[in-house]
Amino acid sequence: MSQDSNVNKENFLAPRAPFRGEFSPEHLAFDANLQEFAQRISILCNLENAGKIPPDEAYEKIKQLWKELRESKHNLLGS
Repeated sequence: MSQDSNVNKENFLAPRAPFRGEFSPEHLAFDANLQEFAQRISILCNLENAGKIPPDEAYEKIKQLWKELRESKHNLLGS
């Protein structure tokens, strides 16, 4: 599989919106983390809805992702 094909597949599976906020390296990094969070939440919801993972497992994974995002915000943007 070519690199272009891998990039196209990645863009299809996990599209990224361009950053539109007030630019700073910290804001850009947090925006990337937020988009990754949203993508992973969507996947977990789809897996739970399809019966591939139980609701409790989805909840725990979402809770962990939220903690990671909150820590990211604190580390990058302060309180």
